[in-house]
Amino acid sequence: MAITAGVDVGTGAVKVAIMDASNDCATDKLLATYFERIRRRDVMSVVDECFASALNKAGVRKDQLDYIATTGEGDVIPWRTGHFYGMTTHARGALFIDPKARGAVDVGALHARAMRFDENGRVLEYRMTSQCASGSGQFVENIARYLGVSLDEVGNLSQQAKMPERVSGICAVLAETDVINMVSRGISTPDILRGIHESIAIRLAGLVRGIKISGTLLMTGGLAGDAGMVAALRDKLKDGAAKIELLSHDLSVHAGAIGAALWGAFRHAKLKQEETANAGGT
Repeated sequence: MAITAGVDVGTGAVKVAIMDASNDCATDKLLATYFERIRRRDVMSVVDECFASALNKAGVRKDQLDYIATTGEGDVIPWRTGHFYGMTTHARGALFIDPKARGAVDVGALHARAMRFDENGRVLEYRMTSQCASGSGQFVENIARYLGVSLDEVGNLSQQAKMPERVSGICAVLAETDVINMVSRGISTPDILRGIHESIAIRLAGLVRGIKISGTLLMTGGLAGDAGMVAALRDKLKDGAAKIELLSHDLSVHAGAIGAALWGAFRHAKLKQEETANAGGT
């Protein structure tokens, strides 16, 4: 067993997970998670705050950790033990959250990606969006701010829509202009939000179909907690030939951090094996 930490530094938020891991899905245990939005603050200050809070929740001291793994933009953290690519950490984290999952669609602040993986969380195929932010969490946050609603309200409002108004799915700037025009025309906030969700869902569904997955697909990243976004993508995925069960979970936003902690435990075990082998050969 190893006590490991995963730190996922995204563009919009920092997530930390503390794991008691054995490299066995049946016995791996999540001790604590912590999430904090950056909101124009110094990133390292937010990282330090989140890390300390997660350790406190887990009842673990930093010197008791066997491995500190980072992902996302966490390679800037000087006290990390190792760093893992975000695609692999989200896959491994998704598998821990739902062992039936064989794919994940991760929608972060700036980018979205879909990945298919095996029963060990190893990525087999993936697709990513282009650089345009119109398929991202930051875009949704910008629109919510313009409409005067909180991010926590967006999902429920979207599901109240009666006549959704589709926005441009090509460019974030054009899409935001669409929204300004909709407001001036008196289009309701729920209809605007549902239109935004549907536009994003079309792009995400294309990514998902590109990885040729069927079965359970877990949504991860910041937009996984947006019930309206999940509902819109679920509707779009029904149009395809493959039977896909799209799920979200309370831990979905922490998938990257959880996966980093688990891969950290795996690497820690490998390093221990190498040390033992080298000691035996001397």
